[in-house]
Amino acid sequence: MGGTSYLSFTNTRGPAGSKISIPMMHKTDSGLRPYYLTHEFTIHDAPFDNEIVIAIGGASSGRAHARTGDRYQDMKEMGIEPK
Repeated sequence: MGGTSYLSFTNTRGPAGSKISIPMMHKTDSGLRPYYLTHEFTIHDAPFDNEIVIAIGGASSGRAHARTGDRYQDMKEMGIEPK
């Protein structure tokens, strides 16, 4: 897949039907805000008492109509050189 950036996981506990949120970002550049996405969904009949849910999310692109720039532009405006 070629990913180099890292996004930590979320840990949610709840009964069946609880909302599940999966945070996502660009796979190689963590500074691109149009790729900051959250996929939310519910599995209405899971998990049962003796089950766990493990979910992985992915996207083929960022937001269709991004409203914000990227972290590098913010740093440039503050006079900070991006690494």
